[in-house]
Amino acid sequence: MFLNQTLSLGRRAGLTVGVAGMTLLSACSLFRGEPEPAAATVPPPAATAAAATPVDAGPQTVTEALGELQEGETATIVNAGPALNPSAPKSYVVQRGDTLWGLANMFLRDPFLWPEIWYVNPQVQNPHRIYPGDTLQLASGSDGSTQIQLTRGPAARLQPLLRSASLGDNGPIGTIPYDAIHAFLSKPGVLSRDEAKRAPYVLGIRNGHLIAGINHDLYIKKLTANVGERYHVMHVDVPLRDPENGNMLGHMAVYSGTVQVTRTGDPATANVSESEREILAGDVLVPETTLDIANIVPHAPTAPMDGRVMAVVNSVLLVGQYQIVAINRGVQHGVEVGHVLKVLEAGKRVKDRCVRINGTGTCNSWGTEQLPNEMAGSILVFKTLDQLSYALVLSEVNPIHIADHIVNP
Repeated sequence: MFLNQTLSLGRRAGLTVGVAGMTLLSACSLFRGEPEPAAATVPPPAATAAAATPVDAGPQTVTEALGELQEGETATIVNAGPALNPSAPKSYVVQRGDTLWGLANMFLRDPFLWPEIWYVNPQVQNPHRIYPGDTLQLASGSDGSTQIQLTRGPAARLQPLLRSASLGDNGPIGTIPYDAIHAFLSKPGVLSRDEAKRAPYVLGIRNGHLIAGINHDLYIKKLTANVGERYHVMHVDVPLRDPENGNMLGHMAVYSGTVQVTRTGDPATANVSESEREILAGDVLVPETTLDIANIVPHAPTAPMDGRVMAVVNSVLLVGQYQIVAINRGVQHGVEVGHVLKVLEAGKRVKDRCVRINGTGTCNSWGTEQLPNEMAGSILVFKTLDQLSYALVLSEVNPIHIADHIVNP
């Protein structure tokens, strides 16, 4: 249920926290030694610790307790209190395609409350998660508080060791839609200036062709690879400039095709196996990635953050949910993978004509006023470079634009 990572809930507080999907602590009772709510059916920590954890591992955690729930069993996973979204459904059956971020948005007023109510046990190596078919429902606790309870569905009946390596439709739901990130990482729509300069590139095309398509052979410069390895060919397109100072930080990149290395050397030779548009001399190669990004833990930055949306992948003007943006803040600004940031629509400057009478302004001379920034949505950083980062749009209140502000949630 949990991502096997930990976060710091404010350096001053010194608490270890993290995203655990909707496996929320009931007022953190199992960590603080308080009695469990009456609605919970999970055995007390002392009764199951020996079976779930080593003898010296300490009390059983909610992660382990939820992992022992069988089909039809129920556990209280959070005393929602004021964090509850007034429009939260009374009951919801988890569906394939749901994400933990989406469920948090459904039940809580603000998904950014994650760091305050979701905890993770760093000793759990095979964390249990929410599965399709599980039910989340509202209930009243013995003290009258509103609780969110989880009832196990049929997908959790198998023990983790009996699961196939390919979970398919029986696997747990993800924190976010990772497919969108995988697609970008394998065919990046943005390249930093350093990435573009360091990348292998098409030196020429066999038989003197000016453009290449499927089954054409390419000569590749600066390529260190083995025969059989595959690369995506990207056309380096328009430059990306920092909206704040005009500095060029990178380029938009357009996917042209996929090649397979047929001969090593400098230049090496590669054959075009897939083609989406013409391949030209000077196009760059990026490797097909198999990066493991499933352990991204969303969390808020601990330091102040203030940047801008610099680019939108695929060059669309308005950004929606699960699209990818580049921001003009990177490692040197303290940005980390997993940072959740708020996007504010940049307020415009308008003319102040004072009171208008019969369509005419009453000011002797017109000035301008700055309108306030407005909430546009939230983004999750999934890749960082020195001066820029890539982020996935988690939610949108209004369409996100280039040059919108990026701030702490």
